[in-house]
Amino acid sequence: MIAAAAVPLAAAPTATGAAAPATHTVSAEAVAAAKPVPKLGYSTQTVKTLNIDFQYQQTGYWCGPAATRIALSARISPPSQQQLANELPTTTNGTDWIGQVTPVLNNHLGTGWYETKEMPNDPPTQAQRDLLWRDVVLDIDNNYPIVANIVAPASNHPPGYPNYTIYHYFTVIGYDDSDQTVLIADPAGFAPTATYWLTFNQLATLIPPKGYSA
Repeated sequence: MIAAAAVPLAAAPTATGAAAPATHTVSAEAVAAAKPVPKLGYSTQTVKTLNIDFQYQQTGYWCGPAATRIALSARISPPSQQQLANELPTTTNGTDWIGQVTPVLNNHLGTGWYETKEMPNDPPTQAQRDLLWRDVVLDIDNNYPIVANIVAPASNHPPGYPNYTIYHYFTVIGYDDSDQTVLIADPAGFAPTATYWLTFNQLATLIPPKGYSA
């Protein structure tokens, strides 16, 4: 789970009896969320982001189709959310499993690139974390966004999420190797911006017990 929000620490008395200056701690997640989002397609030696055609999800249960559409848009002119909802298929209960997303991505791109990666362990194992980071770097470097199926309890929320457990899909469209953060394109509209940074650690804790297409 993510670290606690920033809180002031109580001032401690010094040897002379005077109060020491208060110090503040800020979580890594808060630091990541405050990072400016570069223009999409921006790259340096450590940062790589992809150009995408972003849309918010058009219904409360189309996060799967919307996240899939965002991923496809990095490489082709994507189909509509309605078409993808039909293909996945998505119902009023949402898109049940990340394994429904993988073949739709491959079919539209005419490739076998995408594979379904399950992360059943919560918290994830070190091997699962290592594979996820390798997948992020490999996929983004090759212009393939990652579609992630997440479970976000109130204690582990991306920016702006309401205070209850959210079952959701979003798209990973970039990374920064210098601080191990990942750039998210989130069709939900909870965050103040369409794209935002998360720590890789938070991404790794959001996916279990679900999975991702990479």
